[in-house]
Amino acid sequence: MAAKTFFILTVFFLLSTLLFSVPLFCESDSIRIGATLSITGAYAEPSEMMYRAYRLWESQINAEGGLLGRGVELVIRDDRSDPQLAAEMYRKMIDDEGVDLVLSPYGTPITAAVSEITEERGVPMIAAGASGDILWERGHQYIFGMYSMARRYFIGFIDLFAREGLDGLTIFYEDNEFNVDAAEGALEWAGKMGVDVLDKRIISSDSALIAEALAGLADRPGDGIIICAYPEAAYGLLARLEGSGLRPAALAITIIPVHPDFILKAGTAGNGVFGPSQWEPMERIPFPGTREFIRDFIACSGKSPSYHAGSAYSSCQIISQAVRAVGNLDRQAIRDYISELDTVTVIGHFKNDRQGRQVGHNPLLIQWQNGRKEIVYPRSMRTAEPVF
Repeated sequence: MAAKTFFILTVFFLLSTLLFSVPLFCESDSIRIGATLSITGAYAEPSEMMYRAYRLWESQINAEGGLLGRGVELVIRDDRSDPQLAAEMYRKMIDDEGVDLVLSPYGTPITAAVSEITEERGVPMIAAGASGDILWERGHQYIFGMYSMARRYFIGFIDLFAREGLDGLTIFYEDNEFNVDAAEGALEWAGKMGVDVLDKRIISSDSALIAEALAGLADRPGDGIIICAYPEAAYGLLARLEGSGLRPAALAITIIPVHPDFILKAGTAGNGVFGPSQWEPMERIPFPGTREFIRDFIACSGKSPSYHAGSAYSSCQIISQAVRAVGNLDRQAIRDYISELDTVTVIGHFKNDRQGRQVGHNPLLIQWQNGRKEIVYPRSMRTAEPVF
């Protein structure tokens, strides 16, 4: 049902963009930018946010006169949450269809596969939906991060957990690049902050594996649980955990809590859940263009943007800034410009190290309280006190 709704809204947004975006350009003269997103499959929920943000930027940039005096056409395909299919689609768009530049897909597994294609062809790509360490450990020169690294996601949660005098964490994680990195980072930071990790266990969306994980939790209860998983497995474990009577004082989950529909999908189980976030749609966050982006995204989509939308939009900002600065579509020159860039986007500071890792941006921690998403970390940006 969610995928069907996404498809219908996608068609509506495309039609409205075609009808109302001005000025009009000759399609054959447009700058063509290719991307895949998981319109269907396991990554559909965050991909929907990225898709809406990409299309918003496309309509806005064309309304402003395009880039280099030319219109911009985004070519976005459904990779069905399949890394190899995505890689083949990028190969075809670059080699056979002649796209000028690319935007990124969602998720570390897909981004890792796609970046092999873009690296071989010298096409710069900003990873707007991925932060796993594997992306920066291969010596690639044409991929740049938008997010803080996965291993840093739970610093805020563990800091608050320790300051509250709580102890005993269980870490559940899916066996894929991003979630392994997030889990390893949580384990590392727990050690640095003197928090005991009772268990670290692989999970998936398989109900038998979830039942096994909960059985192990009953044997070694603690004060907190961290779940590192993509939406299907995360929602499954949250539902089973809520009905088991084993939910501890503190519960933190990757990805799903930042989505504006989280509390609708999770129900009462969502209250009290913490989640790492790269950005939140709150006008008090002091970055240039944030207020306008939030307003425009809500106007075109009918819902509040998540950090996945903010990151996607910010990557488009950087691409347009690079093209204008270079004055042409030379991929090497655009890559070199981005590699030296130190700027601020709608989600915050953007600066990469020599490997392409994002080193300027810092994550937030949110918590759902009484049906509302609040920032609880860092203290300087707090909208509510954390509740345990």
